[in-house]
Amino acid sequence: MALAKNRANIATALRGKTVLLLGGSGFVGRHLAQALLARGARLRIASRHPERAFALKPLGNLGQVQFVRCDVTRPESLAAALAGADAVVNLVGAFGGNLDALQGEGAGRVAAAARAAGAGAFVQVSAIGADAGSPVDYARTKGEGEAAVLAAFPSATILRPSLLFGPDDSFVTMFAGLIAMLPVLPVFGPEAKLQPAFVDDAAEALAAALDDPGRYGGKIFEIAGPEVLTMLELHQRIAAAQGRERLFGTLPDFVSGAFAMLTGWLPGAPITSDQWALLKAGNVASGRLPGLKELGVTAHPLGLYLDRWMVRFRKHGRFGERARAV
Repeated sequence: MALAKNRANIATALRGKTVLLLGGSGFVGRHLAQALLARGARLRIASRHPERAFALKPLGNLGQVQFVRCDVTRPESLAAALAGADAVVNLVGAFGGNLDALQGEGAGRVAAAARAAGAGAFVQVSAIGADAGSPVDYARTKGEGEAAVLAAFPSATILRPSLLFGPDDSFVTMFAGLIAMLPVLPVFGPEAKLQPAFVDDAAEALAAALDDPGRYGGKIFEIAGPEVLTMLELHQRIAAAQGRERLFGTLPDFVSGAFAMLTGWLPGAPITSDQWALLKAGNVASGRLPGLKELGVTAHPLGLYLDRWMVRFRKHGRFGERARAV
């Protein structure tokens, strides 16, 4: 987990304000919490499983971090979480379940409840590729959620992050574990393009949007990294950072699609039909919307961190051949 940056001497409108992080116990929420604590905000982390974020408590001062059990589909628990919040970030999202209730029309209800509760700022975390006309439920509900949020809270800020990487993510580290174990690894959508962003950059962008809703409110931003990679290149970079030679089997699209359709419904399946459709479409910023730069954030490339993060996956760890060569 990255340490929060020291912003004690930087003017911020968030100092002493109560910020509610809905879905704040997840990957992005944990990093955003640190960015907000560094700005002196008071945090209320709301989740169905708030205990997953208890590690954040010692990072704040006494009483600076609160935890609330909340289900955004239950109005009574949502109202209790929103009470007294100055600003709200909606991080709730999923790939399965009732997506309309979680990130479609449900996002609009959350925004309406936040406005009624008196919140002065609202940030909705969407996704690159959000499209209300998409045949993929995830992208469709993300797009519908954006429209519903802006209808209910016109000064809300919408952030569309690409795939996010970090030392505690579930994307790069998943592939890193597989590459460390298997001498041969299939690659779904080897030519699919990704523009991964550093999770701490996304956290800084979210904090900036909360800090100045007058400047950033009512706008949509795409949060993407500084470089575009293919899925195959990502696998190759991870293997190189581990100091391992691996054989990657590049699967044709029809094989990947058939595999996702036949096995995607199984628990723990490596890829579902919706995930395959999203991967094939790519995860790259359109270039038509403002991004990290416009939010005052400098994008950091994956290569800046990958060698250091892959130490634990190398043979013999930091005492392996690669470490000695360096």
